[in-house]
Amino acid sequence: MDDLPTLTTDRLTLNRFRLDDVPRLAELCDDWEIAKTTLHLPHPYARDDGHAWIQNHQDAIQRGAACPFAVRLTKGGELMGCVGLHPHARHRRAELGYWVGVPFWGQGYCTEAARAVIDFGFATLDLHAVTCGHFAGNHASQRVMAKLGITHEGTRRQNVFRHDRHIDLAVGTLLRSEWEAGGGG
Repeated sequence: MDDLPTLTTDRLTLNRFRLDDVPRLAELCDDWEIAKTTLHLPHPYARDDGHAWIQNHQDAIQRGAACPFAVRLTKGGELMGCVGLHPHARHRRAELGYWVGVPFWGQGYCTEAARAVIDFGFATLDLHAVTCGHFAGNHASQRVMAKLGITHEGTRRQNVFRHDRHIDLAVGTLLRSEWEAGGGG
């Protein structure tokens, strides 16, 4: 894939990150409430982190290694988060990752955006499965996965080392057949 398409939902527009997103990206990602629930975001998060991350997107997209969508409110275009897929072409699966800024929590935006990206993965990338995980105790992410129809498969005990401690990782999968049957929420 050479580039990401623009995806739309009732309230959101999902498209590529732009370098002019860096100030807002850094503002949202620098919040400890976001950093403590994600595997890869540094904390503190500086503008240089956002700039470097966005600059690496084109290569990752072209290699088929990542599909990072900026999540924006359609009305006004405000950047509010990220939903992405990390495809594994050989196995026709992808790992789903997501976060939305704290001001947007509890309004269904993350589920709405993730559903659009999952639809893109199955319909456009011809995936067989979408996998996802969250840190144990992250009940908001657990609810998002459930609303998306992702079946909880288990917990990998002390699977990741983050913020100076080992953390359990709850994992699940949504199969193409479940998505086709409408099990994706």
